[in-house]
Order: sequence, then C-alpha cells, then structure tokens
Amino acid sequence: MSDERPLGIDELLERVRAEYARVEAREAYEAARAGEALLVDIRYAALRERDGLIPGALVVERNELEWRLDPQGSHRVPEATGHELRVVVICNEGYASSLAAASLHQLGLSRATDLVGGFQAWRAAGLPVTSRTDPLGGAAPDRAVSH
Repeated sequence: MSDERPLGIDELLERVRAEYARVEAREAYEAARAGEALLVDIRYAALRERDGLIPGALVVERNELEWRLDPQGSHRVPEATGHELRVVVICNEGYASSLAAASLHQLGLSRATDLVGGFQAWRAAGLPVTSRTDPLGGAAPDRAVSH
C-alpha cells in the first residue's frame, strides 16, 4: 500500500492547470475568429439548451471528447487534423474543461487548453451566443457531433 495520500479535486486541478496556459474568453474568441483555434463545447445538452451555443464551436459531449479529437482515432471528427491543432475546451464554468484539456494532452494534443470560467465567462464578456433554435446563427446542428 502506498503512503501517498489521494489527491483531492482542487489539488488535481491545480496540477493539471500548471501544465498548460489557459485562455480568457476574449483570447479564445480572437483565436477562433482568426482560424487559429478550434473551440470545443463539452457542456451537456441541458446547459446548451438553457444558455445557448457559441457560434462556430464544435459540440462534443465530454464522454466522447477523446475519441472525436484523437487525430489517429477511427471515430475522429474532420476537424481533428493533427496533433498540432490548438483546441480550446469549453465547459460551463471552467472546471471539467481543465481535466478534459489534460486528457487531450495525454493523446498528444500539446496545444490543447481550456477557457477560464467556461461558457459563463464567455457570456459575461459579451461574446456571441446564439440559441439552438436561431435559424441565422451559430453552431448549426451539423457542427454538433452525434452520440
């Protein structure tokens, strides 16, 4: 039996976040607009329905993230073009996305990061959000990855 105590979630988050530079909402927005980053929304459907979508973000459920973004995987999305891809993972408040970004690093996506404060920070910054039923904007259903 090991003498090491188990990590708590706060310590785990601190450790994984120390391994990469997280991004603020405005930086993520500008990088995506310039074609320099892929925004990936991992929030569950009820939150997306309630709060809306980030236009242009790829929607991938958290439990499918690694399979969809692994450039070597047989279930990858077309956007998973290589290990050099800069991915900005977005959850609701910026906690689950940190663990998700760390997981992507383990797959060799060394430029993966996450959004500080998550979707709530994006919205608070006044950045574009659209409803799922908005016919003119945003993350069209074809940008969502089905289960």
